[in-house]
Amino acid sequence: MARPPQTPETRAVRLLKVGEQVRHMLSELLLRQAVHDDVLSARTVSVTEVRMAPDLRVATVFVKPLLGTDEEAVLKAMRTHTAYFQKEIAGRLKLKYAAKIRFQADESFDEAGRIAALLDDPRVKRDLGAADPEA
Repeated sequence: MARPPQTPETRAVRLLKVGEQVRHMLSELLLRQAVHDDVLSARTVSVTEVRMAPDLRVATVFVKPLLGTDEEAVLKAMRTHTAYFQKEIAGRLKLKYAAKIRFQADESFDEAGRIAALLDDPRVKRDLGAADPEA
């Protein structure tokens, strides 16, 4: 029986599902401290997001250490053990190709903090208050 044709919507949903599975697997590996690395064992690392390439061959993993400390050391340790992570993910996911993993620092928390600081500025509050007639 032939597979039904994929639409852009079903491809996007599949990318999200596979990315979420990879995120859960990486989080579990880090939580169980399956990687024998002093840097990763001493810190709590959050896998905040995984973005899959459209062909599912590349996974961009965004990580953030707890409290944002020693981010460069954590990234270096994660990149050092990329082969181990790829092997574990490939063994658990039943895909045609094993995804190549790329680790990046998650800057979204820093950006959210910057936006919150801008919104807390008294000049911005004054402007927003003047535009809102109910305030």
